[in-house]
Amino acid sequence: MGVLIVGGVLLGIVIGLAFMFMGNSGYMPWFSLKPVWEAPPEREDSGRGNGSFPMGETLIRSRVDGVAAFDLGTGAKRWEYLVPRRSDVCDVTEPDGSVALVSFGVEGSTEYGDLEPGKGCTGVIALDLTNGRELWRTTRVPASNGLDDAYGLTAVGGGLGVVLDGDDRPLMGIAVPGSHALRAYDLRTGTARWQAAMPKGCVPGQVTVAPKQVLAAVHCDGEVKLAAFDPADGTARWTVPLDARRGVEAAAVGFMSADPLVVSVQDEDDSGVRAMLAFGPDGRLQSRIDDVGDHGNIARAIVSDGRLITLALYRGKQSTLERLVAFDLATGRELWREDLGGGLEVDDLEVKGDRVMVVATSRKSDDRFFVFDAATGDEEEDRGIRGGWGSATLYAYKDRFIAVRWGAGEPPVMAYERW
Repeated sequence: MGVLIVGGVLLGIVIGLAFMFMGNSGYMPWFSLKPVWEAPPEREDSGRGNGSFPMGETLIRSRVDGVAAFDLGTGAKRWEYLVPRRSDVCDVTEPDGSVALVSFGVEGSTEYGDLEPGKGCTGVIALDLTNGRELWRTTRVPASNGLDDAYGLTAVGGGLGVVLDGDDRPLMGIAVPGSHALRAYDLRTGTARWQAAMPKGCVPGQVTVAPKQVLAAVHCDGEVKLAAFDPADGTARWTVPLDARRGVEAAAVGFMSADPLVVSVQDEDDSGVRAMLAFGPDGRLQSRIDDVGDHGNIARAIVSDGRLITLALYRGKQSTLERLVAFDLATGRELWREDLGGGLEVDDLEVKGDRVMVVATSRKSDDRFFVFDAATGDEEEDRGIRGGWGSATLYAYKDRFIAVRWGAGEPPVMAYERW
């Protein structure tokens, strides 16, 4: 009897270890993700990818030299568009309908702060993403100080394509004189709609389009503010400071969402604002979520359904650990937090509907895929990924999960499914 008991215990341990290994490595049914298809690697001279987004049944992926579309059902390449020779893609907006703006410039335009004055992202193309056909093109005035930022130079929405001229990002809050304007076009035809003058003493930094207004981050006499313009004629509606009490002198400002309006602010002053700020449609501040607090140090954030879903790093007893933290954008109040456990490093985070999806690399086992409830933070899935995930951007498509990779020579897109 004793031998049988010991044998049973040992057999249970062996089976448990086998299940743990198979589950973590992606070879356990009901606890794994397995590859379904992968798109063929692109040419080595295409350079690395630099942006992507899904659109219906298609995945749009931009590279240094152009834009390509992949069928999300099979991975087949549907079309490819190449920018002019000796040019680099700076940025591709997400579409309005099926049209996006592609900004491009001389080689090296994507290397921030490493350009000759007057060079940068000078070209803008409207691209029909259903077939890769160019609809129209225009030019923009680059920064005269050689500090053209590749992102936020163009935006789309409400049938408009908006182009930012003279993106002279100030140094230490000092604006550089130049040509500064917002120009709006009919997104499908390229017909000029209007040109908006900046508020007095202000130069623009980045632009985005909300359903009922065009928004820009502007640098005004040493202070960073938000400005809103009428999408019908470009008339200025309001201008508000990012921080009404202390002001923000020089900051890296990024639009995280146009509707609701959420802005990421990194003040260059060590004692300044480092936070995500949510504003109402009238420019009134609604909430402020600091980068650093009891929740940890926010490393990444996504706006979804009135919430800010974040990945935060916090100091454990022996090392820095990672957790998910959700905030209410209306109040800034923390809604929930979920520790991911020791030994896990998050590779990517995606929010779709009521689900938060995480791909994490484990120091002890293979890559893992988690799903959490966006409203409560409750864990719903924990799966091993067969063959690993690698460094990739995660998207959900029907019952599958899409990995978009960036390295030259790698499959640009792969699909996984539950197994």
